[in-house]
Amino acid sequence: MSPIEIVPYRPEWPREFETLAAPVRTALGPLALAVDHIGSTSVPGLAAKDIIDIQVTVAALDAEPVAAALAPLGYTIFPGIVSDHLPPGADGDTDEWRKLYFLPPAEMRPMHLHVRQAGRPNQRYPLLFRDYLRAHPDAAEAYARIKLALARLHPDDREAYYDVKDPVCDLIIQAAEVWDARGRPALPAQWIRAGTHGI
Repeated sequence: MSPIEIVPYRPEWPREFETLAAPVRTALGPLALAVDHIGSTSVPGLAAKDIIDIQVTVAALDAEPVAAALAPLGYTIFPGIVSDHLPPGADGDTDEWRKLYFLPPAEMRPMHLHVRQAGRPNQRYPLLFRDYLRAHPDAAEAYARIKLALARLHPDDREAYYDVKDPVCDLIIQAAEVWDARGRPALPAQWIRAGTHGI
């Protein structure tokens, strides 16, 4: 596998997401309740790996119809990834954190396609995480610094990278839950940097 590399934010990422998402939406039709841009490339101003993360939300996590719909586009299901990590405080029901993960065709730009079931905690997690970082550019910058340091310290050790990164994400989601419970109050205008507050 190639070394982990974190690059400065690229303004073309949202457009690249739309290019990738459009055929997925068409292929899945009513199977897809939503197709969302998630992950670090969905947060304006945030340094990230140059990999577009897409979340498809479905009513039921049934692999067969989803795989059949995506096969003509060249996507193949990857059986080695079947769930997300359980954050602290999760009730231990791993079924609630199940997902489908698809590999893109070889010629496609680097991307991840995650399929998660509506209403499950792992479907909500990346959306809330994204929205919180979009609204809190200082938190996004702190997160970027951690990722840059991890990539520098462990460029060839993905296990070490994620052993630290996942708990950091879990700390951020705790703050995001408080923010969400308070009705997602906006930051004071002077705290919002131009170009980094949502798209």
